[in-house]
Amino acid sequence: MKGIIFTEFLELVEDKFGLELLEDVLEMSEDEGIYTSVGSYDHKDLVKLIINLSKKTNIDAASLQRVFGQSVFKNLLASIPNKASLKHSNTTFQFIQHVEHYIHVEVKKLYPDAEPPEFSFITMTEAQLIFDYKSARCMSHVCLGLIEGCADYHGESIVIGMTPQNDEQSVVRFNLKVEK
Repeated sequence: MKGIIFTEFLELVEDKFGLELLEDVLEMSEDEGIYTSVGSYDHKDLVKLIINLSKKTNIDAASLQRVFGQSVFKNLLASIPNKASLKHSNTTFQFIQHVEHYIHVEVKKLYPDAEPPEFSFITMTEAQLIFDYKSARCMSHVCLGLIEGCADYHGESIVIGMTPQNDEQSVVRFNLKVEK
């Protein structure tokens, strides 16, 4: 997993909960908290940080992942080069398709060992998008938050349904409907 995800997470925890709580979470996780945005790290370290943050705050891990996804969206968007055309997407649905068809492809070119999530599109109309999120990292609630952040960025009201397709939740079906 790319380090930018870790650095954004640590910044969010410090901003929302304070440096002291962040230090407690790092200590509980046996993590020094030293990440670079371009480095690659084991996603299990992020999972451990989220679980320990959940223990310290009494906020469930799924909610923490969701809030993280919402907050990190704009920072990730800002890191995308203009040529990617993602900044020029007019809708959340267009943006999600561009992520799969451009960003994930480019990530694999730059980092051959990278394993970004995969989106398998099932249905897309102006009012509805159904796709499967596939990831061995099982972080669909981060994806949910990213979608919500994207919808907010585009000024859209979207109802989002999530249905796990297997027990470990490595495949989750998202059903997005634009509210008029």
